[in-house]
Amino acid sequence: MRLLLMGPPGAGKGTQAAVIAERFAVPAISTGDIFRANVAQQTALGVAAQTYMDAGEYVPDEITNAMVADRLAGGDCADGFLLDGYPRTPQQVAELDEMLALADVALDAVMLLEADPDELVSRLLARAQEQGRADDTESVIRRRLEVYAAETGPLAAGYAERGLLARVDGLGPVDEVTERILTVLTSAAAQRTATSAP
Repeated sequence: MRLLLMGPPGAGKGTQAAVIAERFAVPAISTGDIFRANVAQQTALGVAAQTYMDAGEYVPDEITNAMVADRLAGGDCADGFLLDGYPRTPQQVAELDEMLALADVALDAVMLLEADPDELVSRLLARAQEQGRADDTESVIRRRLEVYAAETGPLAAGYAERGLLARVDGLGPVDEVTERILTVLTSAAAQRTATSAP
């Protein structure tokens, strides 16, 4: 199973990615986790990434693409993966298409978690307090949501045209959201099996 999990900051992608990846026995790959690890270790990439993240901006594509390509080349991705937070721009979509084409594999589905913006701000402010994350101020959160809407949101239309996109309500108990996602994925797998049958 090769999946993309999309959605605005705070929509619960990380939580769902962990559950879904475990269910399908594939690695959950989060660019956010990769960036945070580099920031914590004060690597050259981490220092550069921190500047963009503090301003609520995206880390430049060339850095992100190289990191993702290296991660997807890992042996644990041979039978599938779940990408959380990538791609975020049309250029990254093109890069991912190229990576998959070189590996002679294709995406099975793109899940889009949707949620009300004000609910997302509340969630992220609460999380910032719990985790002591100074970068999650209200102004930065709202800026991140604006950047998402402008740059990432339209990618959904492209995946919808390919017949890969499924929209899922990201609000509600974690278990309920997980069941919504699994229902869609089960249906997609059944359709794929029927299409490939002789």
